[in-house]
Amino acid sequence: MPTFIVLSTLTDDGAETLVKNPERIKEVNGELERDFGVKVVAQYAVLGPYDFVNIVEAEDGASVARAMLHLASRGSMKTVTLEAIPVADLIARLK
Repeated sequence: MPTFIVLSTLTDDGAETLVKNPERIKEVNGELERDFGVKVVAQYAVLGPYDFVNIVEAEDGASVARAMLHLASRGSMKTVTLEAIPVADLIARLK
């Protein structure tokens, strides 16, 4: 299953929601899998220009793009998504 790295930044509304309801993170993770077929494999709160780093798996990039657009449309966060290519796959294609 393809892996993607999702870097997310909370908006002011998103930060307010999270402070009031920290469990919202788990709720959104459930929505991603149930409604969009995007499974959160690992998730980290980080310091710096992003608030969270999420490792997700999905059937394809279009599935992740659809899910991230739906989340962004709520106005609580902005995302940057990167496709992660296993190094072994890259090496194999370089040969």
